[in-house]
Amino acid sequence: MLEALRDVIRGVATERTWSQGVALARDNRVVGRKKTAGDELELEVRVPGRPTPFEVVLTPSHSEWECSCTSRERVCSHVVGAVLASIEAAKTGGLPGGNAARPLATIRYLLTPSPGGVVVDRVLVRNRQTEPLVGSLLSLVGTGKASEIATIEADLTADQMLTARVGPVNGERLDRLLGVLADARDVRWKGDPVTTNNEPILPHGIVDDIPTGGVRFRIEADPSVREVVAVGVVRTRDDVLRPIGAVDLSGPKLEKLPQIFDIPPSAFPDLIGKMLPPLAQRIQIDIRATSLPKMGAREQPRMAFDVEQDGDRLRVMPTLVYGDPPRARVDGTHLVHIEGALPIRDQDAERKLTHRLRDELNLVPGRKVEVLGKEAFAMQNGLASWLRTDARSANTAKAVPLDALLSIDGARIDVSLSGGGRTASIGAALRAWQAGVDLVPLTGGGWGRIPMAWFDQHGERVADLLATRGDDHRVPIYALPDLAKLCAELDEPPPPELDRLKPLLGEFTGIPVSPPEPGFVGELRPYQQRGVDWLAFCRDAGLGCVLADDMGLGKTIQALAAIRGKTLVVSPTSVLFNWLAETTKFRPDLRVSTYRGARRTLETGSDVVLTSYPLLRNDTEVLAGVTWDTVILDESQTIKNPDSQVARAAYRLKAKWKVTLSGTPIENRLDELWSQLHFTNPGLLGGRTDFQERWGEPISLGDRAAAARLRERIRPFVLRRMKSEVARDLPPRTDAIMYVELDEAERITYDAIRAATQREIVAMLQAGGGVMAALEALLRLRQAACHPALLPIAIRGGAAPQHSSKLERLMEALGDAVADGHRALVFSQWTSLLDLIEPHLESAGIAYTRLDGTTVDRAGVVATFQADGGPPVMLLSLKAGGTGLNLTAADHVFLIDPWWNPAVEDQAADRAHRIGQDKSVMVYRMVARDTVEERILELQARKRALADAALADAGGAAAITRDDLLALLA
Repeated sequence: MLEALRDVIRGVATERTWSQGVALARDNRVVGRKKTAGDELELEVRVPGRPTPFEVVLTPSHSEWECSCTSRERVCSHVVGAVLASIEAAKTGGLPGGNAARPLATIRYLLTPSPGGVVVDRVLVRNRQTEPLVGSLLSLVGTGKASEIATIEADLTADQMLTARVGPVNGERLDRLLGVLADARDVRWKGDPVTTNNEPILPHGIVDDIPTGGVRFRIEADPSVREVVAVGVVRTRDDVLRPIGAVDLSGPKLEKLPQIFDIPPSAFPDLIGKMLPPLAQRIQIDIRATSLPKMGAREQPRMAFDVEQDGDRLRVMPTLVYGDPPRARVDGTHLVHIEGALPIRDQDAERKLTHRLRDELNLVPGRKVEVLGKEAFAMQNGLASWLRTDARSANTAKAVPLDALLSIDGARIDVSLSGGGRTASIGAALRAWQAGVDLVPLTGGGWGRIPMAWFDQHGERVADLLATRGDDHRVPIYALPDLAKLCAELDEPPPPELDRLKPLLGEFTGIPVSPPEPGFVGELRPYQQRGVDWLAFCRDAGLGCVLADDMGLGKTIQALAAIRGKTLVVSPTSVLFNWLAETTKFRPDLRVSTYRGARRTLETGSDVVLTSYPLLRNDTEVLAGVTWDTVILDESQTIKNPDSQVARAAYRLKAKWKVTLSGTPIENRLDELWSQLHFTNPGLLGGRTDFQERWGEPISLGDRAAAARLRERIRPFVLRRMKSEVARDLPPRTDAIMYVELDEAERITYDAIRAATQREIVAMLQAGGGVMAALEALLRLRQAACHPALLPIAIRGGAAPQHSSKLERLMEALGDAVADGHRALVFSQWTSLLDLIEPHLESAGIAYTRLDGTTVDRAGVVATFQADGGPPVMLLSLKAGGTGLNLTAADHVFLIDPWWNPAVEDQAADRAHRIGQDKSVMVYRMVARDTVEERILELQARKRALADAALADAGGAAAITRDDLLALLA
């Protein structure tokens, strides 16, 4: 039958087509795929210069043929070649290409993680041999090699995606690629066979009660997830690579599951009516909390009116409510629960109703309006249509005036609102007052008018006290100073419990003198003695405290003079030796041990146990299993992130007295201060959400009143003195900027990096993404501004450059300083830059020592530098040498590469400018002109205001944000 089909095809094919088909058959370009139960043959024809074969189907019994090509002729060369090759192969009972044709190569995709996403390499696999696939598949067209690759649709689509842009694949492009590779033949993750798909893997949510009130909303990983293998990608337990789905509630942090959100009762309505419903449409939500109000159905809002008429005066108060009688009302953007099941909000309907109210009556929900005469009459007529629509929406009864009553019984506090035999919730009244509304729903229905003047005077303090109150309505000891102030404001007799805390209520002037502990050996400066007085007072009162003296004022010696009983000291690893030396020197009466090393054991007989933050994190169960008399956290900004493992470990430590020491209690964000005070006095500043709403957000927006309230709140528990205030005998510190001009080659390199990254990354940031790419670009720009040799070879090209204008300027300054008898500290965040400096110091004959993260004998290195006749220069990495060291032998400090957190630089500079320094200190910040380093100085100026917002009279600031990155890269 094949011969008969050949004859039919021969009769309709042109001479040219026939000749081309003969050549295809002769050159073994035809490969048989399969033969069906009938006589139908499926074949592939590989044409030189084409990446994919044509598919041909022959049906000899019906003299029919098909080809996937687009030829307009009745028969194409591919069909001719297919029939001729099939006739030849039939002689041996096989299919074309079964033995003669060289096996086709297939494409294997090798996926590996990288900081920027996922790197995708492709190799050709043939007979278990592999070779790299270089370039695109299209580039092989015309070389003959394309026809030797068995490509499928997925290979061609992936080829277009991978060759359109070089570098790691990430974001939406990675999601699309995972979908394309789902149909690929061979995909490997770090060598392991895997499959892919682009169906996002989503977490699930759990809502549980928490003992302190409110609920905890946890977003946990899908149980099928084995691990997060790269940015935005997970590997499931059945070896499938899938993208991480984006959920608004957690955004890019989904890679760091579980995410935990503590939600206070005041936010229950928004949680149920606004947050959970849209989230539940995308992920599974398991509500286990019993304290949440019942979730109702989706409802339409309505407008309720409080109308009061007094002669020709008309007072109207519209309110957006749900339910009849109202079960919830809308205050601003928040839903306030009144009673019963909480409805699911319809915010579109709310907006339409609000716009209609404004257009028809010029009223705004939640805002009371009073009109007179004709305007009152017109308003009454306008209201008629609204009241006819829902006659029950009017409440013409007058609002009941309410009085606030404070009840204090020892440390118990209760605040009630009542009037006319009716009562209202103090929580609802506080929320109304904070929203600027003087009406509050009464228990049992109706509305009451709260005493706004009373709340204006006392509301903030009442809110603070109620936030700390326990189930028994008693306030903790650290809230007693606030209670004393409230008693004074209301002319109420203070409870007896307050007598012992009176010295904390002013500026600590009444704190009694407390001599150092009997075993203390040493002499305290006057301000250090006052610090010991304060520490001892807090210790005896059972109050946690934060000693936040400026760096170099001797926080360690003050703490050693006050500690009593079994004490745990947690510090950075780099300053453990310093604590050991200082404790041995100033408290020789104490038995000291260090909890560290591979075979560490906790020596329970020691008076003082010294350990590090990494070991606190790793050995939490051991250290939290002891009830200490005192726990001290040195450089306590280490626990600034409340979500970090080390912070959570610190919260678990049990002690009668907790102290933190930090010269920089706030570096980036106000919640860093919250974290440290949550350790020393849990609950003092409320929960994190409440803290952010009441203080964090307002202060970040420059609210001076909020900053003043926060300072008043924490004043009894935080002692901070600056060198300029107390160490007047300390020589001055002078800060100067040493500008450097890049030479022509450096400028070309810097501008090329900036031009290559700026436009694309700024666009990504403005679109809401690209933070990691922006940080990478920022790193390269900063490296180019310091020394081109710091750049990866792929960027700089060729051998490492030896010249750096900044390094040259540094060597000039060091040469002058050393020649004049000065000694200098040189800080860089890059140890590789310190490596580049060393040969220049050696060439110049300048002796030096070095301390970085690899240094084993830190104490020995410090002693060598501090000794008389020691080397005049010390090289330090900013991270390893920026804290806990006393390097007063130096009087010059060079900060080679500016960092956007000024607190880190100040800590480094104060290694030299501290107690014991007898020379003026010069601090030079080296800045390359017309580079990102100048922008970093501007950012530093904004960030320096952050700590002042909480600890001094100044406005607010924020951590490094997307806007900061835009400013740095713009």
